[in-house]
Amino acid sequence: MEKELFKKIDTYKQTVIDLQTHMIACPAVSPHEGGDGEDAKAEYVMSVLKQMKFDELSVINIKDPKAKNGVRPNIVAKYYGQNRKKTLWVMAHLDIVPPGDLSLWKTDPFKAVVKGDKIYGRGSEDNQQGVVSGLLAAKALMDCDVRPPCNFALLLNADEELGSQYGICAILKKHGKIFGKDDAFLVPDGGNPEGTMVEIAEKNMLWVKFTVFGTQTHASTPHSGSNANRASSYLVVKLDELYKKFNKKDKLFAPESGSTFEPTKREANVPNVNTIPGTDVFYLDCRVLPCYKNSDVLAEIAKIVKSVEKQFKVKIKTETVINDVSKPTDAKASVVKLTQAAVKAVYKNNPRLMGVGGGTVGAYFRNAGYPAVVYSKLYEVAHQPNEFSSIKNTLGDAKVFALISLNFK
Repeated sequence: MEKELFKKIDTYKQTVIDLQTHMIACPAVSPHEGGDGEDAKAEYVMSVLKQMKFDELSVINIKDPKAKNGVRPNIVAKYYGQNRKKTLWVMAHLDIVPPGDLSLWKTDPFKAVVKGDKIYGRGSEDNQQGVVSGLLAAKALMDCDVRPPCNFALLLNADEELGSQYGICAILKKHGKIFGKDDAFLVPDGGNPEGTMVEIAEKNMLWVKFTVFGTQTHASTPHSGSNANRASSYLVVKLDELYKKFNKKDKLFAPESGSTFEPTKREANVPNVNTIPGTDVFYLDCRVLPCYKNSDVLAEIAKIVKSVEKQFKVKIKTETVINDVSKPTDAKASVVKLTQAAVKAVYKNNPRLMGVGGGTVGAYFRNAGYPAVVYSKLYEVAHQPNEFSSIKNTLGDAKVFALISLNFK
């Protein structure tokens, strides 16, 4: 059966090109970034799915006044297996990011260009490769008249690029009954060029905003004020103590095997050189290993802030911008082992379990109690100018997903 499915998937090259060509021409940019949302792309994808043999097909519309027609569409397509109480889901997202600086593109970002194995266009890799590979895995099962041990389903979501408020977050909150207690999720939205990365964990995410209040004065008389910029800069360096306090390593997250605490965005203070600013604002991006609590990091930050306030005679306001905790997927979970085995069988490599510092939608499933694996063989050109997807990798990932479905019991 495995060989039959693989042989069938190998015949889908033109299907990959056709699907990508149509989707690239439907720029599903968030209405919160100047686009219309996923409406046009969802309409096209639904037209394709309706021609297939799915047993259940529906759209979950989440209200968004800024979007075209006032909703953000999320597609659910289910192909029944021998056990209808258990489902293997492939979750991919329909939305894309804007093209950015058009002068950096060698092709029209919204017109597919095929060069050898590569299909160029915005969204081709992120996340249309995942959409297509999941769809083709289902198509192969249908074309070969195979009913896997479990249901095989597609969950094509909106709003992943801007936090999933109108996507998986809303679905889990308002429509969670579509998922069964024994379900598992494959998320083809992360990977590496070697196809060896099987992601099962993420670091906790913590973003903190610091507003330092001093006293504005002329730069020639610093004694008459309190330099918020100086205190802020000292605080940036002082926060490096977090690296020493939370210094454990976890090889699952290599090469960034430890927690990270990096100052990032800094807001403008005074517009002229000869004024000492009375206010200065910057942000800290923390990616914390799951063995630590974000609350402990915040407590340590509070101690550091207090010491800087005393030393520089300033007041510092701290605000938590993001405070997300992610549970890992058990390395012994069936979907994890099956993914490793399928990847090795298809790509003839040695896949390894990994954790990442960046957030993925896999965290939402894990925190809801479901095992989730983030996997795809990618060139990692998401969000870049001249983004492209590999036809060969798309077909390979489809084989991986189909093979997992054959053994997910």
